[in-house]
Amino acid sequence: MHTQFRLSSAAFVLALASALSACSTPKPLYQQEQFDAGDSPYMHRFAARTEPACEAARRALLSQGYIASSTRSDSVDGSKNFQPTGDTHAVIEIHVVCTTDDPKSNSSTAYVNAVQDRYALKKSNTSASVGLSVFGSLSLPIGSSDDSMVKVASETIPAGVFYQRFFALVDHYLKADSAQPGAVAAAAAPKEALPSINDTEPPIGAAQTGNDSAKATSAR
Repeated sequence: MHTQFRLSSAAFVLALASALSACSTPKPLYQQEQFDAGDSPYMHRFAARTEPACEAARRALLSQGYIASSTRSDSVDGSKNFQPTGDTHAVIEIHVVCTTDDPKSNSSTAYVNAVQDRYALKKSNTSASVGLSVFGSLSLPIGSSDDSMVKVASETIPAGVFYQRFFALVDHYLKADSAQPGAVAAAAAPKEALPSINDTEPPIGAAQTGNDSAKATSAR
């Protein structure tokens, strides 16, 4: 009886330990990817075509201190450097791709991905070889060291307020650009023409003809 109770207790303990270990072990990264068919937090639809949407994205990056490059009309890349401390360095790279939803409509979708790379200062001591006639060649440490930045982490910035603020700023520039054509058209509207100098003074030839006729009349 006691032996059976001990066996059942041991089996229960093993089952509990396995269950706890299964709960504590995180899922692999590939299992965390949902690939949901719904709207992604990394995308946003704009009421504008592809070229204006990407141009607004480029202006949004430039306004926040990013170095933006636009080699194509449907994609923009930007990067910005950060120095949190004297021994650490960080770089944020943003990639924007604009696609057309429907060629017949004035709408497009922008897909944004931001990656943050972190660097840390690493010091490596240097040594030099000294040749002695008695002992041969000896390697002696020297007090100098080489400092270099080494990448220590790289990750995609998770979805959240970061992308929401970016999309809001892009939408701001799109609305500003859409308001420009009206102002440009008003400025380019034909204004009332000012009187020309030729309209206020008679032509030179006409003036001479009038004088000649007056002279001829007085002479008679």
